[in-house]
Amino acid sequence: MDMKKSLIQAKRLSLSFLIASLLILGVQSTPVYAAVPSLDQIRVALFMKLPGKYESLAPAAAFSSPGGMQIGTRAPVGVTSWFSAAANSEARFAVDDYKARVLETSDFATALSVYQHIVSAKGTAYITSSAKSGAALYQVSEGAYATAAEAVSAAARWSADSKLTALLKGYKPSAIGPYHLESPAYPTEEAALKAAQQFGAAGLDAYVAIRAGSKGGVQYSVMVGAATSAAELKVVQTASIKVPGGSALKEAAAGKGYFLKQADYSAGGSAKSAVTLYSFPANEMKVWISPAKPEQAIKLNERSNRSYRGSFELSSFNGKLAVINELSFEEYLYSVVAVEMYTSWPMEALKAQAVAARTFALQKGFGFQIAHVVDTTLSQAYNGIGVEVKSATDAVQATKGEVILYNGKLIEALYSSSAGGKTADASEAWNSSIPYLVSTASPDEISEQGLLHWYKVVLGSGQIGYIREDLLKGTGRKTAADSTIMELTTDNTNVRRHPVVQDSVPVVAILNKGDQVIVLEKVLQSNEMSWVRGPFTSPELVTAINARVNPKITGSISSIEVTKRGPSGRALEIAVNGEKLAVSSPDGFRSALGVQGALPSTLFTVAEEGKLVILGAGGQSRTKTDEKQSVYVMGAAGKSAVSADPYLYVLDSKEQVRAVSKEATFSFSGSGFGHGVGMSQYGAYALAEQGYDYAYILKYYYKDVTIEKD
Repeated sequence: MDMKKSLIQAKRLSLSFLIASLLILGVQSTPVYAAVPSLDQIRVALFMKLPGKYESLAPAAAFSSPGGMQIGTRAPVGVTSWFSAAANSEARFAVDDYKARVLETSDFATALSVYQHIVSAKGTAYITSSAKSGAALYQVSEGAYATAAEAVSAAARWSADSKLTALLKGYKPSAIGPYHLESPAYPTEEAALKAAQQFGAAGLDAYVAIRAGSKGGVQYSVMVGAATSAAELKVVQTASIKVPGGSALKEAAAGKGYFLKQADYSAGGSAKSAVTLYSFPANEMKVWISPAKPEQAIKLNERSNRSYRGSFELSSFNGKLAVINELSFEEYLYSVVAVEMYTSWPMEALKAQAVAARTFALQKGFGFQIAHVVDTTLSQAYNGIGVEVKSATDAVQATKGEVILYNGKLIEALYSSSAGGKTADASEAWNSSIPYLVSTASPDEISEQGLLHWYKVVLGSGQIGYIREDLLKGTGRKTAADSTIMELTTDNTNVRRHPVVQDSVPVVAILNKGDQVIVLEKVLQSNEMSWVRGPFTSPELVTAINARVNPKITGSISSIEVTKRGPSGRALEIAVNGEKLAVSSPDGFRSALGVQGALPSTLFTVAEEGKLVILGAGGQSRTKTDEKQSVYVMGAAGKSAVSADPYLYVLDSKEQVRAVSKEATFSFSGSGFGHGVGMSQYGAYALAEQGYDYAYILKYYYKDVTIEKD
């Protein structure tokens, strides 16, 4: 939940709110009659498009369960099961929307090559098959588009792809869509498949379709065509009349639910490894997938193959596939607590986390329109059943139903990894004051226990970076400026940009055993309590800032200054080149100033690494801030020349060697990890270690609150 961007005024889940939710969404939550809100089932969005708030997209979703699955639909009146999927068999689902058909071919190897090219170009591709024109054809389609215009544009884009053109061998991509003709019902699926093959033999797209039967169960029909409009569908109808049964085709009813059934080869990459793809219409249809054995979980491939308790609801929402996991509210917390806090921490800390997480989720209501929460830190991290650990589960069960109230209402129970010694006032993160979210001291130093130190070093190439202390040893020698010289003890040692392992950040250099470096300083490994980021160059910061603020910065950056701080010392205003940096809220500085990742917190100081004050003759001084201002260095022969090295090394007022960059660069030294508002998780850990119980911990971080149970 560190990425949260705004605060919502705390509100109770009243009886009227829950009843309205039941009528709209069919969610079977227990009405709340007492003063303490509760919830039986929670809806967690895993994939959904909600512009401006949450976008996590997948064109299709594949499910399986050890004991099989029941697949059907959900409506306000309840769930209707249509058919089942066998144990451990995979069923894939997508919206029957608009796509670009990129290729049709009888050669699977060619289809696979086209599919792989589309994926490498960041497209969303499918390989399906169809018996068509007397041959088994593999069809490669791309996209999940809400309109025909989008699909047409995509087809044109793939047609213009020069690398793809060679693979297509003359085939011209085109748009396909959800307009179909439909036959009367057939007595069996086999009969429908035979009819579909007859239409396919005439060169028409034809699919077996599944609908709910009028007397229970399902019925089978054939849908013909994949047109992008009603006018285009008329052309299909003219062609279908020549096929036996073609005169009986009618335009498929647009408002009813159905599944189109196809063989899908996308995941397996082999002509022998197809799964069933079920496409459903972009109308009010809600697909419901539940485990055949309620005690078993359902695996979702597109979410890192994680398995989840409960059931899944699929729908078309804002033109994209929405995947919602619905499960017991308390069981949802088993996963949240296990992910959000180290499960080896004391039980009282885990209990505090459980109550905070329960309160946070309840207070949100339907914060994401068709879901209460999402599965990322935008809400709370939720990774399914696979991460559950007994200690976290015990903490949830021991505090079952307990929530945090302020003046009888649920609080917004915000928390972050570490407050860096002092929690933030709510106004320091989101320009909004809340009486129970005020700044307080926090014992977060516990995160530094047992950490190694890192050396900031100068390489022979003149580059600067960090190396962990256990990878270096002393040489017994020093430079003329009394700086320590050390050497590497291992081969293939990464020199890091920051004093911490960050796989997402490129290394400065790789050194080998025996290579020597000059030590500038020794610092503790960056952690949740204290950290270092940078130095960052002016171009790097301009790119990062301009991606997130408006008006944009023009030219280079010569100065960055924190011009206003809040009660905890966090940055409230920052000036770049003397101009106030425009962000929507103070917490936005973390991402705006972050290069290759956001800054851990806004409790930081800025060092201008390229700034140097030079004292000249007559006591006059000159300030160098960037590479535009040359520095002349006098050599041993008494001659001076412009320094061309990337760094100058000078003695500061404490007689410590300092590296001054030739160009303007800026580094950030800070404390804390996250927005810092509310409970500090490391602080909760420290308080629990000192013997305090979960109630004390919660009341320490959330001021003047009560803890109550439903």
